[in-house]
Amino acid sequence: MPPIGPLDSSRVPRFAGFATFARLPRLDEVAHADVAVVGVPFDSGVSYRPGARFGPAAVREASRLLRPYHPALDVSPFEQRQVVDAGDLAVNPFNIGEAIDKVQQDAEDLSAGGTRLVTVGGDHTIALPPLRAAAKKHGPVALLHFDAHLDTWDTYFGEPYTHGTPFRRAVEEGIRDTSALSHVGTRGPLYGKRDLEEDRRLGFGIVTSGDVLRRGIDETVDALRQRIGNRPLYVSVDIDVLDPAHAPGTGTPEAGGMTSRELLEILRGHRDLHLVGADAVELVPAYDHAEITAIAVSHVAYDLVSLLALGKNE
Repeated sequence: MPPIGPLDSSRVPRFAGFATFARLPRLDEVAHADVAVVGVPFDSGVSYRPGARFGPAAVREASRLLRPYHPALDVSPFEQRQVVDAGDLAVNPFNIGEAIDKVQQDAEDLSAGGTRLVTVGGDHTIALPPLRAAAKKHGPVALLHFDAHLDTWDTYFGEPYTHGTPFRRAVEEGIRDTSALSHVGTRGPLYGKRDLEEDRRLGFGIVTSGDVLRRGIDETVDALRQRIGNRPLYVSVDIDVLDPAHAPGTGTPEAGGMTSRELLEILRGHRDLHLVGADAVELVPAYDHAEITAIAVSHVAYDLVSLLALGKNE
C-alpha cells in the first residue's frame, strides 16, 4: 500500500484543514509510520527567554507551504516513506526530570516499530531523551550539533538538566560516540577559555560560524562526513545557529551566525549517511517576525525528513 501523503493544495487551500506538519496525516490515520514528526512543547530548561513551548505549533503553521518534492535532494519524501505528524507530547512543565523521563519513554514507544523521529521543540533540554532512545536501539551514536552555543556546561544554578547541558550529560552517560562529536556554527562570548578546554575533553570538534564562512560549504561537509563515517548519526539543530537576521525568534540569539542557506546546504551534504533521528529546537514565536524563524525551522525539519527518507528503513 503506498504511503498516504499530504493534502492536495489544489483541492484544499493551504490555509484550511488541520494544522499538521506539512499537512501530513496524523499518526492515528496510518497503520505504520517510517518517519514521525513529533512536538515537545517544553521550555522549563531555558536560562534566558522563555516561550519555546509554543514552537511546535508555530512550525506546523509555517510548514503549510512545504511541497512534496525536494529538488536539491531529488527525493519525494512523502512518497518514499510514510511520514506522519505524531502530535505533541504532554510533558510536565514544572518538573524537568519527570519531563525528560516522559519524553524518553514516549520516544522509545514511538520508535519501537522502526519509526524514526524528527523532534520539534521546545528548548534544547529535550534533545537528551530522544538521544537516549536512539542509543538504546543503536548503541553510542555520532552527534552533529548545530548551535551558537556548546551546550556542554555542567550546571546552571546547580541544576544538571537545562538547555545548556544536554550533551555533557549524553557523553557522561556513554550514549555518544566520542570519536564523532561535532559542533557546527558556534560563536559568541563564553564564560572563559575553560569552556573550550572542557568541551575538547568531552571529545567534541568545533566548526565555528567563521570557519563555515572561510572554508565554504563543501570543505565543511567533507570534514564532517569524514568524522562521522558509517556510524549511526543523530542531528540536533538549535535554530540560534542562524544569525538573528535569519532567526530572530529564539531564546539566546548571538550575532555573527550562519545563513539559512548555509545551514540547509550543510544538512543536504549528509545524504546517504546512517541518520537515526534528529531534532530542531529553540524557536520562540513571541520574538519572531513574519514567521522568519518558524519558516526556517519548518524547512530544517523538512530537510531532516527528506534525509531520513533517503536512508534505509530501520
